[in-house]
Amino acid sequence: MKKFDVIVLGLGAMGSSAVYQLAKRGSNVLGLDQFSPPHTKGSTHGETRITRLAIGEGEEYVDFAVRSHEIWREIERETGKALLFSVGGLIISSPDSKSSSHVPGFFLTTLDVAKKKNIVHEELDAAALRTRFPQFRIDDSERGYFEPEAGYLSPEECIRTQLDLAKKYGASIQTNEKVTEFRSDGPEVTVKTESGTYIGKRLVITAGPWLPELIGPPYSGHLKVYRQVLYWFDIRKEAGDMFAPGRFPVFIWNLPDKQYGIYGFPAVDGPDGGVKIATEQLEETTTPETVDREVSAHEIARMYENFVAPYFPDLTGRCPKAPVTCMYTATEGARFLIDWHPEHRNVFVVSPCSGHGFKHSPAIGEVVAQTVLGEQSKLDISNFSFECLT
Repeated sequence: MKKFDVIVLGLGAMGSSAVYQLAKRGSNVLGLDQFSPPHTKGSTHGETRITRLAIGEGEEYVDFAVRSHEIWREIERETGKALLFSVGGLIISSPDSKSSSHVPGFFLTTLDVAKKKNIVHEELDAAALRTRFPQFRIDDSERGYFEPEAGYLSPEECIRTQLDLAKKYGASIQTNEKVTEFRSDGPEVTVKTESGTYIGKRLVITAGPWLPELIGPPYSGHLKVYRQVLYWFDIRKEAGDMFAPGRFPVFIWNLPDKQYGIYGFPAVDGPDGGVKIATEQLEETTTPETVDREVSAHEIARMYENFVAPYFPDLTGRCPKAPVTCMYTATEGARFLIDWHPEHRNVFVVSPCSGHGFKHSPAIGEVVAQTVLGEQSKLDISNFSFECLT
Protein backbone atom coordinates (compact mmCIF):
# COMPACT_ATOMS: atom_id res chain seq x y z
CA MET A 1 0.00 0.00 0.00
CA LYS A 2 1.48 3.31 -1.11
CA LYS A 3 1.17 6.36 1.14
CA PHE A 4 0.66 9.97 0.04
CA ASP A 5 0.18 13.38 1.59
CA VAL A 6 -2.96 13.93 -0.50
CA ILE A 7 -5.05 11.74 -2.79
CA VAL A 8 -7.22 13.49 -5.40
CA LEU A 9 -10.14 11.40 -6.64
CA GLY A 10 -11.40 12.48 -10.09
CA LEU A 11 -9.19 14.32 -12.59
CA GLY A 12 -11.60 16.49 -14.55
CA ALA A 13 -11.61 20.28 -14.36
CA MET A 14 -11.30 20.55 -10.58
CA GLY A 15 -9.19 17.46 -9.98
CA SER A 16 -6.58 18.28 -12.62
CA SER A 17 -6.27 21.80 -11.21
CA ALA A 18 -6.01 20.54 -7.63
CA VAL A 19 -3.41 17.87 -8.34
CA TYR A 20 -1.33 20.37 -10.32
CA GLN A 21 -1.45 22.97 -7.56
CA LEU A 22 -0.61 20.38 -4.90
CA ALA A 23 2.33 18.99 -6.85
CA LYS A 24 3.59 22.49 -7.57
CA ARG A 25 3.76 23.04 -3.80
CA GLY A 26 5.88 19.95 -3.33
CA SER A 27 3.15 17.74 -1.91
CA ASN A 28 3.40 13.98 -2.39
CA VAL A 29 0.11 13.71 -4.27
CA LEU A 30 -1.71 10.92 -6.07
CA GLY A 31 -4.37 11.63 -8.72
CA LEU A 32 -6.89 8.86 -9.43
CA ASP A 33 -9.44 8.56 -12.23
CA GLN A 34 -11.57 5.68 -13.47
CA PHE A 35 -11.00 6.82 -17.07
CA SER A 36 -8.10 8.46 -18.90
CA PRO A 37 -8.62 12.25 -18.73
CA PRO A 38 -9.49 14.19 -20.72
CA HIS A 39 -12.43 11.99 -21.68
CA THR A 40 -16.06 12.33 -22.80
CA LYS A 41 -17.81 10.53 -19.94
CA GLY A 42 -18.27 13.37 -17.45
CA SER A 43 -18.73 17.15 -17.47
CA THR A 44 -15.60 18.70 -18.94
CA HIS A 45 -15.45 18.04 -22.66
CA GLY A 46 -16.94 19.36 -25.88
CA GLU A 47 -14.10 21.59 -27.20
CA THR A 48 -15.08 24.87 -25.53
CA ARG A 49 -16.26 26.37 -22.24
CA ILE A 50 -17.29 29.99 -21.66
CA THR A 51 -15.23 32.17 -19.34
CA ARG A 52 -16.24 35.62 -18.11
CA LEU A 53 -15.26 37.94 -15.26
CA ALA A 54 -18.55 39.63 -14.28
CA ILE A 55 -20.40 36.66 -12.81
CA GLY A 56 -24.17 37.00 -12.91
CA GLU A 57 -24.55 34.09 -10.49
CA GLY A 58 -23.22 36.33 -7.72
CA GLU A 59 -20.45 38.71 -6.71
CA GLU A 60 -18.81 36.03 -4.54
CA TYR A 61 -17.64 34.21 -7.68
CA VAL A 62 -15.85 37.13 -9.33
CA ASP A 63 -12.52 36.83 -7.50
CA PHE A 64 -12.33 33.17 -8.53
CA ALA A 65 -12.84 34.08 -12.19
CA VAL A 66 -10.23 36.84 -12.07
CA ARG A 67 -7.66 34.62 -10.36
CA SER A 68 -8.42 31.81 -12.81
CA HIS A 69 -7.58 34.05 -15.76
CA GLU A 70 -4.28 34.90 -14.09
CA ILE A 71 -3.46 31.22 -13.58
CA TRP A 72 -4.41 30.28 -17.16
CA ARG A 73 -2.00 32.94 -18.43
CA GLU A 74 0.73 31.68 -16.06
CA ILE A 75 0.27 28.14 -17.37
CA GLU A 76 0.30 29.36 -20.98
CA ARG A 77 3.61 31.15 -20.38
CA GLU A 78 5.13 28.07 -18.75
CA THR A 79 3.98 25.56 -21.36
CA GLY A 80 3.53 27.53 -24.56
CA LYS A 81 0.00 26.13 -24.86
CA ALA A 82 -3.00 28.27 -25.89
CA LEU A 83 -5.83 27.69 -23.40
CA LEU A 84 -7.77 30.95 -22.96
CA PHE A 85 -9.15 32.81 -25.98
CA SER A 86 -10.49 36.29 -25.18
CA VAL A 87 -12.80 36.72 -28.16
CA GLY A 88 -15.33 38.78 -26.17
CA GLY A 89 -18.53 37.73 -24.48
CA LEU A 90 -22.06 38.96 -25.08
CA ILE A 91 -25.01 38.54 -22.73
CA ILE A 92 -28.46 39.40 -24.13
CA SER A 93 -31.64 39.89 -22.13
CA SER A 94 -34.78 41.97 -21.90
CA PRO A 95 -37.21 43.07 -19.17
CA ASP A 96 -39.72 40.58 -20.60
CA SER A 97 -37.35 37.63 -20.68
CA LYS A 98 -38.83 34.45 -19.23
CA SER A 99 -35.47 32.70 -19.03
CA SER A 100 -32.37 33.40 -16.99
CA SER A 101 -29.04 31.68 -16.44
CA HIS A 102 -28.81 29.59 -13.28
CA VAL A 103 -30.22 32.31 -11.01
CA PRO A 104 -32.91 35.03 -11.20
CA GLY A 105 -31.65 38.49 -12.16
CA PHE A 106 -28.59 37.12 -13.95
CA PHE A 107 -28.29 39.99 -16.45
CA LEU A 108 -28.73 42.81 -13.94
CA THR A 109 -26.35 41.16 -11.49
CA THR A 110 -23.77 40.89 -14.26
CA LEU A 111 -24.05 44.63 -14.89
CA ASP A 112 -23.92 45.51 -11.20
CA VAL A 113 -20.91 43.32 -10.56
CA ALA A 114 -19.04 44.67 -13.59
CA LYS A 115 -19.51 48.23 -12.38
CA LYS A 116 -18.61 47.42 -8.78
CA LYS A 117 -15.50 45.42 -9.70
CA ASN A 118 -14.38 47.80 -12.50
CA ILE A 119 -14.59 45.11 -15.14
CA VAL A 120 -14.30 46.61 -18.63
CA HIS A 121 -17.62 46.29 -20.44
CA GLU A 122 -20.12 47.97 -22.73
CA GLU A 123 -23.90 48.24 -22.58
CA LEU A 124 -25.66 47.94 -25.94
CA ASP A 125 -29.24 48.72 -26.87
CA ALA A 126 -31.15 46.79 -29.53
CA ALA A 127 -30.01 49.07 -32.35
CA ALA A 128 -26.37 48.79 -31.33
CA LEU A 129 -26.68 45.00 -31.03
CA ARG A 130 -28.08 44.71 -34.55
CA THR A 131 -25.34 46.90 -35.99
CA ARG A 132 -22.44 45.25 -34.21
CA PHE A 133 -23.70 41.66 -34.15
CA PRO A 134 -26.04 41.12 -37.13
CA GLN A 135 -25.78 37.35 -36.67
CA PHE A 136 -28.41 37.55 -33.88
CA ARG A 137 -32.09 38.26 -34.58
CA ILE A 138 -32.64 40.88 -31.90
CA ASP A 139 -36.00 42.01 -30.53
CA ASP A 140 -36.60 45.72 -29.90
CA SER A 141 -36.87 45.18 -26.14
CA GLU A 142 -33.51 43.42 -25.83
CA ARG A 143 -30.23 44.86 -24.69
CA GLY A 144 -26.72 43.53 -24.32
CA TYR A 145 -23.70 43.43 -22.06
CA PHE A 146 -20.37 42.99 -23.84
CA GLU A 147 -17.18 42.06 -21.99
CA PRO A 148 -14.03 42.11 -24.16
CA GLU A 149 -11.95 39.92 -21.83
CA ALA A 150 -14.56 37.16 -21.82
CA GLY A 151 -14.14 34.27 -24.21
CA TYR A 152 -13.66 30.55 -24.20
CA LEU A 153 -11.37 27.87 -22.82
CA SER A 154 -10.33 24.59 -24.44
CA PRO A 155 -11.36 22.16 -21.67
CA GLU A 156 -9.62 19.04 -22.94
CA GLU A 157 -6.35 20.90 -23.45
CA CYS A 158 -6.70 22.61 -20.06
CA ILE A 159 -7.03 19.26 -18.30
CA ARG A 160 -4.27 17.60 -20.31
CA THR A 161 -1.86 20.49 -19.70
CA GLN A 162 -2.43 20.64 -15.95
CA LEU A 163 -2.00 16.89 -15.58
CA ASP A 164 1.25 17.08 -17.56
CA LEU A 165 2.44 19.86 -15.26
CA ALA A 166 1.40 17.87 -12.21
CA LYS A 167 3.54 14.94 -13.38
CA LYS A 168 6.40 17.34 -14.13
CA TYR A 169 6.25 18.50 -10.50
CA GLY A 170 6.25 14.95 -9.17
CA ALA A 171 2.60 13.90 -8.90
CA SER A 172 1.64 10.25 -9.32
CA ILE A 173 -1.25 9.83 -11.76
CA GLN A 174 -3.22 6.59 -11.92
CA THR A 175 -5.88 6.38 -14.64
CA ASN A 176 -8.34 3.72 -15.75
CA GLU A 177 -8.62 2.72 -12.11
CA LYS A 178 -12.08 2.88 -10.57
CA VAL A 179 -12.40 3.66 -6.86
CA THR A 180 -14.69 1.26 -5.02
CA GLU A 181 -14.67 2.88 -1.56
CA PHE A 182 -12.85 5.17 0.81
CA ARG A 183 -12.56 4.91 4.57
CA SER A 184 -11.39 7.57 7.00
CA ASP A 185 -9.40 5.95 9.82
CA GLY A 186 -8.28 8.54 12.33
CA PRO A 187 -5.41 10.54 10.85
CA GLU A 188 -5.43 8.67 7.51
CA VAL A 189 -7.77 7.91 4.63
CA THR A 190 -7.73 4.56 2.85
CA VAL A 191 -8.84 4.51 -0.78
CA LYS A 192 -9.56 1.19 -2.45
CA THR A 193 -9.75 0.75 -6.19
CA GLU A 194 -10.43 -2.25 -8.39
CA SER A 195 -6.70 -2.91 -8.53
CA GLY A 196 -5.08 -1.42 -5.46
CA THR A 197 -5.20 0.30 -2.09
CA TYR A 198 -3.78 3.73 -1.29
CA ILE A 199 -3.39 5.67 1.96
CA GLY A 200 -3.32 9.43 2.31
CA LYS A 201 -3.28 12.01 5.05
CA ARG A 202 -5.97 13.88 3.11
CA LEU A 203 -8.48 12.90 0.44
CA VAL A 204 -9.91 15.40 -2.04
CA ILE A 205 -13.01 14.20 -3.90
CA THR A 206 -13.53 16.00 -7.22
CA ALA A 207 -15.59 13.31 -8.92
CA GLY A 208 -18.26 15.40 -10.67
CA PRO A 209 -21.44 13.39 -11.35
CA TRP A 210 -19.97 10.40 -9.46
CA LEU A 211 -19.72 12.51 -6.29
CA PRO A 212 -23.25 11.81 -4.94
CA GLU A 213 -22.58 8.07 -4.95
CA LEU A 214 -19.21 8.51 -3.21
CA ILE A 215 -20.30 10.79 -0.36
CA GLY A 216 -23.64 9.03 0.16
CA PRO A 217 -26.77 10.19 2.00
CA PRO A 218 -27.76 12.51 3.49
CA TYR A 219 -25.12 14.70 1.82
CA SER A 220 -25.76 13.37 -1.67
CA GLY A 221 -29.26 14.81 -1.41
CA HIS A 222 -27.78 18.26 -2.07
CA LEU A 223 -26.62 17.19 -5.54
CA LYS A 224 -28.64 16.39 -8.64
CA VAL A 225 -27.23 15.21 -11.95
CA TYR A 226 -28.76 16.38 -15.25
CA ARG A 227 -28.07 15.31 -18.82
CA GLN A 228 -27.13 18.14 -21.20
CA VAL A 229 -26.59 18.13 -24.98
CA LEU A 230 -24.09 20.17 -27.01
CA TYR A 231 -24.83 20.85 -30.71
CA TRP A 232 -22.90 22.26 -33.67
CA PHE A 233 -25.01 23.83 -36.44
CA ASP A 234 -23.93 24.50 -40.00
CA ILE A 235 -23.32 28.03 -41.33
CA ARG A 236 -24.98 29.12 -44.58
CA LYS A 237 -22.38 29.75 -47.28
CA GLU A 238 -23.58 33.31 -47.88
CA ALA A 239 -22.74 34.20 -44.25
CA GLY A 240 -19.02 33.93 -45.03
CA ASP A 241 -16.84 34.44 -41.95
CA MET A 242 -19.50 36.22 -39.88
CA PHE A 243 -19.22 33.54 -37.17
CA ALA A 244 -15.42 33.53 -36.99
CA PRO A 245 -13.67 34.33 -33.68
CA GLY A 246 -13.21 38.08 -33.55
CA ARG A 247 -16.45 38.72 -35.39
CA PHE A 248 -18.73 36.52 -33.32
CA PRO A 249 -18.42 36.37 -29.52
CA VAL A 250 -19.25 33.72 -27.00
CA PHE A 251 -22.77 34.48 -25.86
CA ILE A 252 -25.44 33.82 -23.25
CA TRP A 253 -28.96 34.73 -24.35
CA ASN A 254 -31.82 34.95 -21.88
CA LEU A 255 -34.54 34.36 -24.45
CA PRO A 256 -37.76 36.36 -24.16
CA ASP A 257 -40.12 33.46 -24.86
CA LYS A 258 -38.47 30.31 -23.47
CA GLN A 259 -38.04 28.76 -20.03
CA TYR A 260 -34.35 28.21 -20.70
CA GLY A 261 -31.93 30.42 -22.57
CA ILE A 262 -29.15 29.44 -24.95
CA TYR A 263 -25.41 29.90 -25.03
CA GLY A 264 -22.80 29.41 -27.70
CA PHE A 265 -19.43 30.04 -29.30
CA PRO A 266 -17.86 31.27 -32.52
CA ALA A 267 -16.88 28.78 -35.22
CA VAL A 268 -13.56 27.88 -33.61
CA ASP A 269 -12.79 25.20 -36.21
CA GLY A 270 -13.63 27.36 -39.21
CA PRO A 271 -16.93 27.71 -41.11
CA ASP A 272 -17.09 23.99 -41.89
CA GLY A 273 -17.00 23.10 -38.19
CA GLY A 274 -20.27 24.83 -37.38
CA VAL A 275 -21.38 26.99 -34.48
CA LYS A 276 -21.74 25.34 -31.09
CA ILE A 277 -25.06 26.20 -29.40
CA ALA A 278 -26.72 24.62 -26.38
CA THR A 279 -29.51 25.14 -23.93
CA GLU A 280 -29.97 23.62 -20.46
CA GLN A 281 -32.47 21.33 -18.84
CA LEU A 282 -32.80 21.08 -15.06
CA GLU A 283 -35.88 18.90 -14.80
CA GLU A 284 -35.03 15.26 -15.54
CA THR A 285 -32.25 13.85 -13.36
CA THR A 286 -29.93 11.01 -14.28
CA THR A 287 -26.79 9.21 -13.13
CA PRO A 288 -23.47 8.52 -14.84
CA GLU A 289 -24.49 4.87 -15.18
CA THR A 290 -27.95 5.46 -16.66
CA VAL A 291 -27.47 8.66 -18.70
CA ASP A 292 -28.43 8.38 -22.36
CA ARG A 293 -25.25 9.31 -24.23
CA GLU A 294 -26.85 9.12 -27.68
CA VAL A 295 -28.48 12.16 -29.32
CA SER A 296 -31.38 11.36 -31.61
CA ALA A 297 -32.29 13.00 -34.90
CA HIS A 298 -35.51 14.12 -33.21
CA GLU A 299 -33.53 15.96 -30.51
CA ILE A 300 -31.44 17.73 -33.14
CA ALA A 301 -34.51 18.80 -35.12
CA ARG A 302 -36.29 20.00 -31.99
CA MET A 303 -33.26 21.99 -30.85
CA TYR A 304 -32.95 23.67 -34.25
CA GLU A 305 -36.64 24.45 -34.53
CA ASN A 306 -37.03 25.85 -31.01
CA PHE A 307 -33.66 27.39 -30.15
CA VAL A 308 -31.72 28.08 -33.34
CA ALA A 309 -33.88 28.88 -36.37
CA PRO A 310 -35.87 31.70 -34.67
CA TYR A 311 -32.71 33.49 -33.52
CA PHE A 312 -29.93 32.77 -36.07
CA PRO A 313 -31.11 33.17 -39.68
CA ASP A 314 -27.67 32.22 -41.04
CA LEU A 315 -27.53 28.77 -39.44
CA THR A 316 -29.06 25.62 -40.90
CA GLY A 317 -30.41 22.51 -39.21
CA ARG A 318 -27.52 20.34 -40.34
CA CYS A 319 -24.92 19.34 -37.74
CA PRO A 320 -21.41 19.06 -39.23
CA LYS A 321 -20.26 17.44 -35.99
CA ALA A 322 -22.11 14.85 -33.99
CA PRO A 323 -23.79 16.34 -30.89
CA VAL A 324 -22.41 15.14 -27.57
CA THR A 325 -23.83 14.81 -24.09
CA CYS A 326 -22.38 15.91 -20.78
CA MET A 327 -23.67 16.15 -17.22
CA TYR A 328 -24.30 18.94 -14.75
CA THR A 329 -23.91 18.15 -11.06
CA ALA A 330 -26.09 20.87 -9.59
CA THR A 331 -27.15 22.20 -6.21
CA GLU A 332 -30.16 24.30 -5.30
CA GLY A 333 -29.55 27.84 -6.52
CA ALA A 334 -26.58 26.70 -8.66
CA ARG A 335 -24.31 27.03 -5.63
CA PHE A 336 -20.84 25.51 -5.36
CA LEU A 337 -19.92 22.96 -2.70
CA ILE A 338 -16.33 23.25 -1.43
CA ASP A 339 -15.96 22.03 2.14
CA TRP A 340 -14.62 19.41 4.51
CA HIS A 341 -16.90 16.38 4.74
CA PRO A 342 -19.08 16.81 7.85
CA GLU A 343 -18.19 13.33 9.11
CA HIS A 344 -14.58 13.06 7.96
CA ARG A 345 -12.17 15.80 8.99
CA ASN A 346 -9.55 14.71 6.46
CA VAL A 347 -11.88 14.38 3.43
CA PHE A 348 -12.41 17.52 1.34
CA VAL A 349 -15.42 17.60 -1.00
CA VAL A 350 -15.25 19.75 -4.13
CA SER A 351 -18.28 20.19 -6.40
CA PRO A 352 -18.13 23.70 -7.89
CA CYS A 353 -20.29 22.84 -10.83
CA SER A 354 -24.00 23.58 -11.44
CA GLY A 355 -23.17 24.40 -15.06
CA HIS A 356 -20.82 27.32 -14.45
CA GLY A 357 -17.79 25.83 -12.76
CA PHE A 358 -15.13 25.26 -15.41
CA LYS A 359 -14.08 28.89 -15.72
CA HIS A 360 -13.27 28.95 -11.98
CA SER A 361 -11.36 25.67 -11.85
CA PRO A 362 -7.74 26.96 -11.68
CA ALA A 363 -8.50 29.24 -8.73
CA ILE A 364 -10.51 26.53 -7.00
CA GLY A 365 -7.67 24.06 -7.49
CA GLU A 366 -5.35 26.59 -5.88
CA VAL A 367 -7.71 27.09 -2.94
CA VAL A 368 -8.09 23.33 -2.50
CA ALA A 369 -4.32 22.89 -2.38
CA GLN A 370 -3.90 25.74 0.09
CA THR A 371 -6.71 24.50 2.32
CA VAL A 372 -5.69 20.85 2.59
CA LEU A 373 -2.05 21.82 3.15
CA GLY A 374 -2.99 24.27 5.89
CA GLU A 375 -2.03 27.41 3.97
CA GLN A 376 -3.94 30.68 4.01
CA SER A 377 -5.92 31.50 0.88
CA LYS A 378 -6.89 34.96 -0.35
CA LEU A 379 -10.13 33.56 -1.76
CA ASP A 380 -13.13 32.98 0.49
CA ILE A 381 -14.93 29.63 0.24
CA SER A 382 -17.10 30.08 3.34
CA ASN A 383 -20.17 30.66 1.15
CA PHE A 384 -19.76 27.21 -0.40
CA SER A 385 -20.05 25.03 2.70
CA PHE A 386 -22.39 22.12 3.40
CA GLU A 387 -24.08 24.37 5.92
CA CYS A 388 -24.92 26.94 3.25
CA LEU A 389 -26.79 24.30 1.26
CA THR A 390 -29.13 23.33 4.07
